[in-house]
Amino acid sequence: MKIEEGYMPFRGYKTYYRIVGDKTPGKAPLLLIHGGPGSSHNYFELMDDYAQTGRQLIMYDQIGCGKSSLPVDESVYVRETWRAELVALRQYLHLDQVHMLGQSWGGMLEMYYLTTLDPTGIKSVMIDGSPSSIKLWIQEQHRLISYLSYEDREAIAKAERTGDFTDPKYLAANDRYMERYCWDDPDEHSPEPLRRATNGKRASLIAEGPNEFTENGTISDFEVTADLHKIHVPVLVTNGTDDLCTPLIAKTVYDHIPNAQWHLFANSRHLALLDQRDEFIRVLDQWLNAHD
Repeated sequence: MKIEEGYMPFRGYKTYYRIVGDKTPGKAPLLLIHGGPGSSHNYFELMDDYAQTGRQLIMYDQIGCGKSSLPVDESVYVRETWRAELVALRQYLHLDQVHMLGQSWGGMLEMYYLTTLDPTGIKSVMIDGSPSSIKLWIQEQHRLISYLSYEDREAIAKAERTGDFTDPKYLAANDRYMERYCWDDPDEHSPEPLRRATNGKRASLIAEGPNEFTENGTISDFEVTADLHKIHVPVLVTNGTDDLCTPLIAKTVYDHIPNAQWHLFANSRHLALLDQRDEFIRVLDQWLNAHD
């Protein structure tokens, strides 16, 4: 499988990109936008073999993550930077006609991009496990926390009350919460890409905050629900039944985008690509082929 790696110059920094496979006539490339902020392209490497269908895959590390530059300047870590980077990447790689798949924060970035810039050349968009409202996200995270044990609920409540997110009881409780609704901590049995460092902890802390339910970073006021009607490209909304992105969050996005479709992965957490890979690839493949 042909793999091309490179760096795009961006505002004095550099953005890493990775292209899998060749372009095929009649099949627009798929641009993969990772979550976080603060994750990396790594988990999208689990899709490499999908390029054998003739669908070229393009993935990249957002500024502050992975193999891209890790700026010291905190003012870089805002949604406007990552939107501008997305615009620049499409131009740099000549992605005039493209499908897009954004997971978690990646889907939020897609929504922000589509509602504020009205870009051309987007064949379709998949919004995977992404909220249009951080306020609703926080509300739903606290509902999910209510299903944890009493001890874990108390540890999390104390951490939020005191602002101390270093207590071992809180850390253990947060780990159990993430394992229940997000994914397992990688170990020696995990796929190699998941064991690789994302290098995005600083970006995550600045942009999001200390965890998924204490959103106090630069994207903590993210709210595009009322603007979703501006999106006029084909959109597939997806999430899992046991996802940080609850069905209510996903349905809110689905309800506000004209003619959107929605697929619920019945046995998945926050990364259906990992929990239900075969179904994820099948749903994705059908969607892309229908919108080429």
